[in-house]
Amino acid sequence: MKFKESVIKELQFYVYCLVDPRDNKIFYIGKGHGNRVFQHADNALTSNDENLKLDTIRNIISSGLNVKHYIIRHKLSEDAAYLLESTLIDMLTYKNFNLTSILTNIQAGHHQWDEGIKSAEEINALYDCQPFEVIGRDRLLIVKLNKTYDNKSTKRIYQRENMYEKARKYWKLNPVKAKNADYVLAVYKGVVRAVYKPQKWYPVTMPELYSGTRYAFDGVEVPGSPYLNKDISEYIKGISPIRYINL
Repeated sequence: MKFKESVIKELQFYVYCLVDPRDNKIFYIGKGHGNRVFQHADNALTSNDENLKLDTIRNIISSGLNVKHYIIRHKLSEDAAYLLESTLIDMLTYKNFNLTSILTNIQAGHHQWDEGIKSAEEINALYDCQPFEVIGRDRLLIVKLNKTYDNKSTKRIYQRENMYEKARKYWKLNPVKAKNADYVLAVYKGVVRAVYKPQKWYPVTMPELYSGTRYAFDGVEVPGSPYLNKDISEYIKGISPIRYINL
């Protein structure tokens, strides 16, 4: 597997891990840019060097399997990647820690969804997107996450704790059309980032944020949706944050 140049541009510097598919254990942490994450497997096959990392890769390949590649964090500066890499190595090798324990943290880390841990396949799906196509007569409501998507750069009043909260509120829309939607597609920079099946729509007044009445929905995520990570930019031209399809 390789990343295309368009994907590399989005990744910037990143920190990655190599995982043994036989037991799902991390056996290497590194930082890099471009296709660095895949070079270890190439080196294991093309060099005669012997070390624990390369020997592990060779054993995985000889068993008929492939190393799993995960990008832990991306869109980093080189200095930030270096710091995160060294921190993770310290954490995972410190002899006084019981690394079989499970964290009691309830919430995932910041940016867990957008820039959090992803397999190499998920990275490609996110940044090397296939074009969006409507399936049958699906009734779709598209919401553009212009202000709420990136908590690092947006104003505090627009910051939301997770993707669901970013997607479900507060929208100026046609409530009749919204209530007939089969799915809500949350879009950022022309890509479908999450898909939800709305179960209830209701009006909301937020005078500290908006004038007039806005709408929000309660619903459930559809993580395996065929619409996920598709390039929908041809359908959302213009400045309106709302788009209806088949509604």
